[in-house]
Amino acid sequence: MSRIGRAPIKLPANVEFKFENGIAKVKGPLGELTQEIDSKISIAVENGEIKLSRANDEQEVRAKHGLYRALINNMVKGVTVGYEKILVINGVGYKVNMQGENVVLNIGFSHPIEFKAVNGIKLSCPSATEISVKGIDKVVVGQTAASIRALREPEPYHGYGIRYKDEVIVRKQGKVAGK
Repeated sequence: MSRIGRAPIKLPANVEFKFENGIAKVKGPLGELTQEIDSKISIAVENGEIKLSRANDEQEVRAKHGLYRALINNMVKGVTVGYEKILVINGVGYKVNMQGENVVLNIGFSHPIEFKAVNGIKLSCPSATEISVKGIDKVVVGQTAASIRALREPEPYHGYGIRYKDEVIVRKQGKVAGK
């Protein structure tokens, strides 16, 4: 049995979970999320815990067992605590500021770039060189942060660009004078 799939998910007191017609719904204080579940995976709620089981031991079904358990666990965490990714902007003259709900980035191009907020995502700028991406859906938060980072990926010589706060940029040595 899958080590991840067989682990029960504890439901906090302020979270509701429903599983009907192959769709799992999690509702909590921050919002509501839904996920379609394969028919070969069955879900039961017992004593405030969600338990997943699978119909057979085929490779595909075993993989989905752990996958759906992880997705439901991420949904429960998202509606209770939420997710946040912080991006750091590094470069001479690089800065960021808010314009309504959108973020305006000055990152070395001839024009500022306006990044529009995705539905369900809250963008903020705690400082002139940081962007905070918050939301309840882990996938959407990660994809939005990756889209912002892709506007100007960090380069290896000076580290200029947009990086995640916990990301380490491996630096290359620059030109060396001849002997």
